[in-house]
Amino acid sequence: MRSYYRNGPEHRAGADVCFADIVRLFGFYSIRIGRWVTAAEQQRAANLFFDALCDLQQLLQVPNQVLSLRGTLALHYGIGGRPGASAHYLPQGRVLALAKNAGGGSLAHEWFHAFDHYICSKMFDDQPPPLRFASRHWLHSQQINPHPLNSHLSRAFRHIFVSEDGGQCGEFMRHCINFDKRQGTQYFALPEEMAARTFEAIVQRQPLKNHFLVAGTQKTDVAKAGLYPPLPLQERIATCWFSYFQLLGQALKAS
Repeated sequence: MRSYYRNGPEHRAGADVCFADIVRLFGFYSIRIGRWVTAAEQQRAANLFFDALCDLQQLLQVPNQVLSLRGTLALHYGIGGRPGASAHYLPQGRVLALAKNAGGGSLAHEWFHAFDHYICSKMFDDQPPPLRFASRHWLHSQQINPHPLNSHLSRAFRHIFVSEDGGQCGEFMRHCINFDKRQGTQYFALPEEMAARTFEAIVQRQPLKNHFLVAGTQKTDVAKAGLYPPLPLQERIATCWFSYFQLLGQALKAS
């Protein structure tokens, strides 16, 4: 298994952890490891997941249970997979899965998919379909639950998808749509993919670096094609999302 750069604080006091420790600390309802993952690879992966989740928790300033979405999220490592995909999120079952050899750097992207799915039923009052992502439903629904936290999420989605005057498709979304048309695909302009790419790009730009958590948003072909939001747009969205998670963390700690 390759090594991954990180500059964050020491979370494990130099000791090894196991996936059972991750379950106990964060509350994931299940963690499954592929049959072809050796004991050494499993140990290395447990340390990487632990550090990455702790780093993400520190960036978002939230309690442990937010990372497992209140115990509703499962982790798979080295199981199955999809052609051409190093990682994926399965709404059916709420599973975040990373491939054994190529999944590093995708955790932030897939975690946001899980959050985007989890928060949909709580953000809207019109009973979204059970497998719907909040980012996608935002484009179809006006029935946002009037909770103060939801206003931060709604503003973030507005920045991603809509022009500054709010009257038409935003420049970033239009660029992704045109890219898909040129490639003959339907992927980069999917609302949930645009939102997850935005989240991972924002996370990678933070001073705390962890390349198992996120990598590839700045110098890859996808980045060079303009499929991550430009920096000024990222900064506006980051303000919304960090405000959301910090306020969420404060509310949970006070409850």
